[in-house]
Amino acid sequence: MLLATGIHTFYGASHVLHGVDFHVAEGETVALMGRNGMGKSTLLKSMLGVVSPRQGKVAVAGRDVTGLETSAIIRRGLAYVPEGRGMFHNLSVREHLVMAARPGIDGRRDWTYDRVLETFPRLAERLDNLGTHLSGGEQQMLSIGRALMTNPKLLILDEATEGLAPLIRREIWRTIRAIKDTGIASIIVDKNVGVLLDLADRHVILVKGEVVYDGGPEPLKSDSSILERHIGL
Repeated sequence: MLLATGIHTFYGASHVLHGVDFHVAEGETVALMGRNGMGKSTLLKSMLGVVSPRQGKVAVAGRDVTGLETSAIIRRGLAYVPEGRGMFHNLSVREHLVMAARPGIDGRRDWTYDRVLETFPRLAERLDNLGTHLSGGEQQMLSIGRALMTNPKLLILDEATEGLAPLIRREIWRTIRAIKDTGIASIIVDKNVGVLLDLADRHVILVKGEVVYDGGPEPLKSDSSILERHIGL
């Protein structure tokens, strides 16, 4: 579904990603892990064209999208829930959802306005509120709901539950599991390693812009030293 090879990304003179290879198969859930500042968000932005890598290639469903505008990459079946949620200041909850609505690249309309509101009942109670006037948890629900309205084949969540209250975090994780069960592929960045170990099919750990682990959850569960060494748990 998504393949990045040899990604080198810089911010000015700072070399952030050092030849990173990364992939997600159709229907696969991948946890992208690492301490703060290790390059996780930069990798996501590099694959989506938000940041331009100096070297490397990115392909979506076998098609080279290297150097394309972010909008053109996203339209190939991707949806991005950014860190910070990306609310539009002048749009209501209803307008955020209606604006994003479109069929998937294969014509699917599995995720409709009504289905998103059924998934997130809190949003149904706040349809006329501005997105920026919602609580942090409600904004995250809206950001995920808006992404689902595009009927993506791959959902990318950066800091899925960062800063949310425990009850809201549980609700978000429940929704992410339900999304996984529908066959949508996911890339998830989050600090809740315990949940990620149970949820994701594969785990990729970045350290200083390089991949130091790419594999299933069992080795991480059976050998705690891997996480202790690379994430500090």
